[in-house]
Amino acid sequence: MRLSLRARLTLTYGGLFLVAGVVLLGVTYALFNQDLSRSGTKILTARTSQLPPASPTATPTPTRTEPQNRVFGDDPALMGEAERLARKQREELHDAAVASLITQGSIALGVVGGAAAAFGWLIAGRVLAPLHRVTETARRIAGSPAADRVLHERIALEGPRDEVKELADTFDTMVERLDRSFDGQRRFVANASHELRTPLTLGRALVEVAMHRESASPDVLQLGETLLQINSRHERLITGLLLLARSENAITARAPVDLADIVGHVTTQTAREAEDAGVTVETDAAEAVTTGDALLLERVVQNLLENGLRHNTGESGWVKVGCRTRDGHAVLEVSNSGPTVPPYEIPALFEPFRRMDSDRIVTAKGAGLGLSIVQSIVRAHGGDVTATSRRSGGLHITVTLPLAAACL
Repeated sequence: MRLSLRARLTLTYGGLFLVAGVVLLGVTYALFNQDLSRSGTKILTARTSQLPPASPTATPTPTRTEPQNRVFGDDPALMGEAERLARKQREELHDAAVASLITQGSIALGVVGGAAAAFGWLIAGRVLAPLHRVTETARRIAGSPAADRVLHERIALEGPRDEVKELADTFDTMVERLDRSFDGQRRFVANASHELRTPLTLGRALVEVAMHRESASPDVLQLGETLLQINSRHERLITGLLLLARSENAITARAPVDLADIVGHVTTQTAREAEDAGVTVETDAAEAVTTGDALLLERVVQNLLENGLRHNTGESGWVKVGCRTRDGHAVLEVSNSGPTVPPYEIPALFEPFRRMDSDRIVTAKGAGLGLSIVQSIVRAHGGDVTATSRRSGGLHITVTLPLAAACL
């Protein structure tokens, strides 16, 4: 397990303090021992000078060449006793010094070292607090289902102009530029989609007028049908772009929505398309109440069902739609028969304008926005969508949404 930066700083502070304390104890002990050796000689001299002098008959008259005899005398017993007493006193002082400096000093150093580590922990926490704010803000942005919707958050760190504040200000500047970029992109898609709908509607009207003329030849009618199909595909594309731009915005108005009601409603609406395609639709809808925008959630079910109908095997195909409550979530599941989808191509299906290789033609069945719209809407509702490839062909898509508070 790797220690955090705060723990490593605390260990560094405490370790340096303990090393400095041990060195200080060692130096103090060496100096004290040296001073004790010097004082031992002085004590020996003082104790010997206090001994009784030798008898006059035994002590010769001192000469200039033997001045020490005036102090110690010539009695060897007295000299030995003095040295023994001085040595004993020096050893007692040495033992007391060792007990005081080593034992008691180590205990004191340990206590003070622990207090220093605790203060180091607090100080490291204060120093690293701005970095924690940067990390928490970055984590909220990265962990959001749609990160571009929380780019308005700023650290706004106050304090002296140091390295940490420069880091926080640089992060704020980066997030601000990303926010402007994402916002401008959404506005461009929405405005361009609105501007393109008008000429498409006008073109469709002109084609229909030309087709309904009495003088219209079969070639004109066939050309008109082709143009209407192309125009209809473009209209679906524009509608999908508008819905994608709308679904990337935050869901502000939320209301309880039962997925079972939506499944029943959408299944009824697409019954004619399923019949024309020869695909059997099976439903297994149990109560699964979530909160959000009912129209957007209806679009999720509709896109998934239409995706299962259009990318199927024909008359023998089937689509299964079900919803239920599982593990505290509202779960929607859509499975369909169809061509085999390689697992490595599944992530790309949720990207805008990404389709299977066989569908990348002008007359494709869809605009390549269905699953990307589903993913955007689900993430806007705080949910998740996953897809897996079926061995016999087709996909199994699972949508997980938060359960309504009243159902918890």
